[in-house]
Amino acid sequence: MSFSRHLRSGVSALWLALAVGSGVTIVGSAPAMAQQASLIADSVRVEGGGTLVAQGNVVVFYQGTRLTASQVRFDRSSDQLFIEGPITITQPDGTVLVAQAAELSADLRNGILKSARVVLDDQLQIAAAQINRIDDRYTQMTRVAASSCHVCKTNPVPLWQIRASRVVHDEKARQLYFHDAQFRVADVPVFYLPRLRLPDPTLKRATGFLTPKIRTSTTLGFGISAPFFLRLGDHADLTLAPFIASQTTTLELRYRQAFKSGDIAFEGAISRDSIEPGKTRFYVFGEGQFALPRDYTLSFELQETSDATYLLDYVYSDQDRLRNAVNVMRARRDEFVFGGITRYDTLRESELPISDTLPFAQIDTFYERRFFPSWTDGEIRTQLSWQAYFRESDDSTLGRGRDVARLGAGASWQQDWVGPYGLILEAEAGVEANIYWIQQDDQYDALQTFSSPSASVTLRWPLSRVSGAGTVDILEPVVQLAWSRQVGADIPNEDSFFVEFDEANLFDLSRFPGNDRREDGFRAAAGLSWTRYSPAGWAFTLGAGRVFREDGFDQFTNASGLSGTSSDWLLGAHVNFGGRFALQGRALVDDGLGVTKSETRAAYMTEDFQISAAHIWVIEDAAEDRPTPTHELRLDGAYSFSDYWRLELDGSFDLEAEQATRAGLGLRYQNECVFVDLSLSRRFTSSTNVTPTTDFGFKVELTGFGGARSRTSHQCNG
Repeated sequence: MSFSRHLRSGVSALWLALAVGSGVTIVGSAPAMAQQASLIADSVRVEGGGTLVAQGNVVVFYQGTRLTASQVRFDRSSDQLFIEGPITITQPDGTVLVAQAAELSADLRNGILKSARVVLDDQLQIAAAQINRIDDRYTQMTRVAASSCHVCKTNPVPLWQIRASRVVHDEKARQLYFHDAQFRVADVPVFYLPRLRLPDPTLKRATGFLTPKIRTSTTLGFGISAPFFLRLGDHADLTLAPFIASQTTTLELRYRQAFKSGDIAFEGAISRDSIEPGKTRFYVFGEGQFALPRDYTLSFELQETSDATYLLDYVYSDQDRLRNAVNVMRARRDEFVFGGITRYDTLRESELPISDTLPFAQIDTFYERRFFPSWTDGEIRTQLSWQAYFRESDDSTLGRGRDVARLGAGASWQQDWVGPYGLILEAEAGVEANIYWIQQDDQYDALQTFSSPSASVTLRWPLSRVSGAGTVDILEPVVQLAWSRQVGADIPNEDSFFVEFDEANLFDLSRFPGNDRREDGFRAAAGLSWTRYSPAGWAFTLGAGRVFREDGFDQFTNASGLSGTSSDWLLGAHVNFGGRFALQGRALVDDGLGVTKSETRAAYMTEDFQISAAHIWVIEDAAEDRPTPTHELRLDGAYSFSDYWRLELDGSFDLEAEQATRAGLGLRYQNECVFVDLSLSRRFTSSTNVTPTTDFGFKVELTGFGGARSRTSHQCNG
């Protein structure tokens, strides 16, 4: 471009900017000259009467709006822009308008676009014979076809579309109003609506109906759910979902609200069905969390249901115990405070007849403080706690109605030293004292106390090596000598019935999970771990350990792996290959190589294929109320066999009973404009109050409305 053309373009750009009521940025000018409007073109000229004409690769920037065209004519007398296409107008909110010709006001806020198309949030495309822009808020379109499906030369008919005589887009309310709307699938009319209102893709929360879902089950029959979303301001919403089936009439609900200091969420349902004729069945689950002054946090959990089988009949949850709780907590670097009240309700078939003899309410308070006194390099911890358990029964025989309260206090000291050759010596000592109040149990005195002193010395020797190829090996042998004693009366065991022996508590002073039991006597623990990190991206950790006892070996059950003068061998493995394959396993093996307990989880993942498996084995143990072994297998898998289709499978199996307990199949199709979900599940287990059930679900969701965005965007080829 010549010097004179540069000069004329700059002058014309200035005239155009002044005409639209703002300043101008001339290409190449200093930042201090930057105002609100800019124009770039191959050539700009002034015609008679003061008409400005910009031609060739025209680009106009104005208050965040970008316009491109082949020619722009500005008539100062009418204050109008006459634009020839192809035209593209990109607004600050991401809305794109494409047209062949346009007549717009100088501020680009009002006017007419012919043979135009609107693209909302890079998803929903609306093609129209003519588009009118009104007050920079409303876009009125005539003879409209709307779809979020890509239209290609090789496939000119979209999978679905909405045709209408007129559509109005309210950009402020972010709503689309269709007049004489016709919904088409593969260009075949499916249904007609004289009026239709839908949220545009930028609106994430709007009052209105959500995508319905078809559901069929052997228990409830064939039915359909039609959710309705009700927006209750900027911080709350309510979803009502009537579910009508041949065997039930159900209303499902969900309520959410966000506060300045926290949030709450509730979900539930109420039903009248043929399973329990004449009975109103329901469930409600809720949770919330709030920030309190002085770093405290308040949280609650609500779980209630009308009967033991309602959750399983309607596939809402497979929980077999319900928990209601209110907790207050504060966690700081040197302090931890916790207080809570919890109520439990059982849904287990075996526990329902004796539910009044099970603890139903529990109170917990705990306070711990850490100190780092100057006279020692170690750490001192102090604890104060109070717990109480209550039963509904008043029967004092064999503890059926036993109520227990405990007040405990404790202090401990920990310190470690690093010696020659990297040896690490750790020392720990502590004492706890507890007072128990026991009511409604003829086996125990009402007031009892016990204390538990303990001490241990642990020696670690971490050894590391780096090979020439960059592989890192870490070998760490550990030995520990420990002693503790439970001194005082014998009290009931409420919180230490099941004991898990694993890598995390191999060197603990007490492996009981609660406060009612402490390990007795002298013991030694030994362990060895080997960890390897490879530059190729794989790593593993292998470990083994065992506990030896002088006395107190009768405290543990056989299934815990800790009974006898020496425990079972604890074997553990963690393996990871490049983030694709992961294996985690733990096993307790006795001297005869018999497996007491094992748990193994494995997973393999690629971009298109994922599979995981979990296996559990536990021997029978009458002391843990397990008359037969537990032997279970769980499988989950998914395979994306194209960009659009995904198959999902899952199942669980009781290998001891030689039967499947649950199986599921899911098939999904998803492209840029539609999401289809087909699911089939089967519960095989049966009991006197739960029967086997098969459920079938079908859901279709059109993307491009109300924030329903496709996960992938597949472009046309040709």
